Amino acid sequence: MSKREFRLENEYRYNRSGALRWIIAHLVRYPLFPLVTLAAFVVSSYLRSYIQMYIGQAFDLITTPGWAASALLALALSVLGASLGGGLAGLLGDYANEFLAQRMERDGRDELYASLLGKSQTFHGRQRIGDIMARATNDVRMLNAMVSPGLRMIMDSGLSLVMPVLLISRLDVRLLLVPGIFIVLLVITVYQHTRRLQPVSIAMREAFGVMNAGLAEAITGVEVVKGNAQEASEGAKFARNAGLFRDHFVKQGAIQARYWPMLVYTVCRAAGFLHALLLWRAGELTLGQVVAFVGLMGALQFPTAMSVFTFNLVSLGVASAGRILALINTETELDENPRGVTQPIRGEVRFEHVSFGYDGQPVLKDISFVAQPGETIAIVGQTGSGKTTLTRLINRIFDASSGRVLVDGVDVREWSMESLRSQVSFIEQDVFLFSRTLRENIAFGVAEATQEQIKRAAEEAQAAEFIASFPQGYDTVVGERGVTLSGGQRQRIAIARAFLTDPRILVLDDSTSAIDSATEDQIQRAMRRISRERTTFIITHRLSQIRWADRILVLKRGELVDQGTHEELLARCEDYQRVFARYD
Repeated sequence: MSKREFRLENEYRYNRSGALRWIIAHLVRYPLFPLVTLAAFVVSSYLRSYIQMYIGQAFDLITTPGWAASALLALALSVLGASLGGGLAGLLGDYANEFLAQRMERDGRDELYASLLGKSQTFHGRQRIGDIMARATNDVRMLNAMVSPGLRMIMDSGLSLVMPVLLISRLDVRLLLVPGIFIVLLVITVYQHTRRLQPVSIAMREAFGVMNAGLAEAITGVEVVKGNAQEASEGAKFARNAGLFRDHFVKQGAIQARYWPMLVYTVCRAAGFLHALLLWRAGELTLGQVVAFVGLMGALQFPTAMSVFTFNLVSLGVASAGRILALINTETELDENPRGVTQPIRGEVRFEHVSFGYDGQPVLKDISFVAQPGETIAIVGQTGSGKTTLTRLINRIFDASSGRVLVDGVDVREWSMESLRSQVSFIEQDVFLFSRTLRENIAFGVAEATQEQIKRAAEEAQAAEFIASFPQGYDTVVGERGVTLSGGQRQRIAIARAFLTDPRILVLDDSTSAIDSATEDQIQRAMRRISRERTTFIITHRLSQIRWADRILVLKRGELVDQGTHEELLARCEDYQRVFARYD
C-alpha cells in the first residue's frame, strides 16, 4: 500500500525510478506531440539541407554552355519552396514542442503539489519552506526550458547533423570521410562536456535552493530580525549563499568556455573543403558538388554551436527533475487508507498504552485514558510535556510509535483519513489564515456553507462586530497568514471556522490566549454550549477553562501522572498542585 495521506483521483502513473525515466514518462503521456515534433523537424531539416543541393545544381547549370534561364528559375523556385516548406514545418514542430513543454511544467507542478499535500507533518517539519518553493517554482520552470528550447534544439540539431550527412553521401560516398570523423569527435567531446557539466548543474540548483530558503526565512521572520537588530547579519548570510550560487554559475561558464566541439568543427570543415577540392582537381567531382558539399558542411555549424546551450539546458533540467523527484519519492509514515471506516463519529476517544517520539526521542510514554462522547478533557503540564503532541495523534497528524489510539472503538489507522479529519477540528494559538476574504477563511473546509451559516458562526465566535467594522465586511481580504488582523481577531476567525465545521471532536490549544477577558467569557459560553454536543480537549493555562472541564489529564515529561476532576487533583496530585500554583 502506498504510504501517502492524500491521493488525486485517477492520477496518471509516472515512472519515478530515476530523473530521466520520470522525464520520459511525462513526455510519453502525450505521444502525439513528440511524434508531430519529430516528423515536423525531419521535414524541416531535410528541406533546409536540400537547399544546398539546389545551389550546387545551380552552379553546375551556369557553368554548362547554353544553359537555359528557365532551368535556373526552376531551381530558384525550388529553393524558395524548400525554404517555405522548411519554415512551415519548423513552425508546426515549434508549436507541438511548446505545447509539450507547457504540459510538462503543468503536470510536474501538479504532481509535486499533490505529493506535498500528501506528506505527513513529520516530513514537512523537516523541510525548509524556501527550498520547497524553489523546487516548486524555479526547478519546475526548468522542466519547461529543458523541453523548449532545450529538447527542441537537441532534436533540431541532431537532425541538422544527420540530414546534411545523408545528402553528402548522395553527392559522393568518399566525401563522408571528414564528416564521419567530425561526428565521432563531436560525440566524444559533447559527452566529456556533459560529464563535467552535470555535477556543477546539480550543485548550482542546490545552492539556489539554499539561497532561496534563507531568503524566505529572513522575510517570514523579518519582525524577529528587526527586533534583534540582525539585518546586517542576515544580509551577510544571504550574500554568502548568493556568492556560492554565483561561484557555481561562474564554474559552469568556465566549463562552457572550454567547449571543444567548435574547434573540432572548424578544423574538420577546413579538412573537408581541402578533401573536396582535391577530388574536384582529380576530376571526381563537379564544381556544383563541391559548392553543395561546402554548404552542407556549413550547415553542421548550427548544431555544433547550439549543443553547448542545449546540453546545458538539458543538464539543468535533469538536475531540477532529480530535486523534484527527491521530494515526491520521499516516503512518509502515514497512509490515507481510502477504503477505511467512513461513518459519523460519536466522540469516544481511547488511548491504550500509547507512546510516540520524534526522530528517536521519546515525547509520550505509555499513555492510557478514555474520553467519553460529549466529555470535556483539559490537558495540563509544563512546557514540553507533550500536550499538543497527544492531541495530534487523534486525527493522525502523527501516528503512535506503539499502542493504539481509538475513536469510537476503531483504531485511527483503520479510519479513512478524510472521514476522520473532517470530523476533528483544531483551534490553535498560532492561527493560520489564508490570504483570502474573511468569508472564505471562515468557510474553509465547508465549501457549501451559506452566508447565514457563516454569519452565525462569526457571531458565536464574537467576530461579527469587528468584521462589520471593515468597509468590505466579510469580503475583506486579509494579508498572508492574516497579518492585517490582530492576534485576537485571528483567533476568533479560527474559532468561527471550527464552529462552522461542527466537528464531533474539538481540540482547543490555547485558543483564547490573545483575547481579552470580556471577549473570552463570551466565547467560552459559546464553547460550553457547543461542547455539550461533542468531545472537547482543552490545552490552556486559563484556570477558568480548566475548572469547567469534566476531567483533567496531568502530563509530566511525556507521562500521564494523574487524571481526575479539579478538586480531586488539587487534593492528591503534587504535580497538578505545582501547575495550579504556577497558573494561580
